[in-house]
Amino acid sequence: MVEPFSASSPQAVVLLSGGIDSATCAALAVRRGFQVHGLTVDYGQTHRVELEAATRIARHLELAGHHFLKLDLRAIARSALLGSEPIPKDRPAEARAGSIPPTYVPARNTILLSLALSLAESIGASDIFLGANVVDYSGYPDCRPEFLAAFEHLANLGTRAAVEGKCRFRVHAPLLFLTKGEIIRLGVACGLDYGLTVSCYDPTADGLSCGRCDSCQIRKKGFAEAGVPDPTPYADT
Repeated sequence: MVEPFSASSPQAVVLLSGGIDSATCAALAVRRGFQVHGLTVDYGQTHRVELEAATRIARHLELAGHHFLKLDLRAIARSALLGSEPIPKDRPAEARAGSIPPTYVPARNTILLSLALSLAESIGASDIFLGANVVDYSGYPDCRPEFLAAFEHLANLGTRAAVEGKCRFRVHAPLLFLTKGEIIRLGVACGLDYGLTVSCYDPTADGLSCGRCDSCQIRKKGFAEAGVPDPTPYADT
């Protein structure tokens, strides 16, 4: 288990979705000595099992706080993750790397980071963590380092705390250039139980991961590369 924070520890906000990357990011932030406040957003995603996973992870890591926010993007946005089209299945790695997939949710990370920034400013936190990654990922443009640097700049231009000189906001993406296998090994070293996490975009009615969507394929590959047993119950096996 990760070491507990002290009363004098600095506070941080972590976007906690319930998947491998966000869980590892939260565990790493705790390990670095932050009082971590997880922020989980119910944005209308069809794979709602990840919301339950986020709660399990927050309890496992004994976070300082876990905040839930409902913001249904289905009213304005279209994405396979919002149910407007089918989840792609059985795509080879070269297809996943070739284009932005239909599971892209328009401006999702911009929205989520803005919410995390509002929470951070409200509780006096200067640090925001998210599990963005540009190695084993599905080609989302809002996971790139250029985007994250631009958002950090925005955060320090558009907030009262930064303008008045009370803090400088920092956006941390510590997993950005790691493979999924390296991320899993890092989480194991932090004492993270990956059996609590969920990656699947299209789980079955009884909660099994499909094993065939992009996210499941990346997850399988990551555990194999890490040499760590995959605790995920897959429907395809």
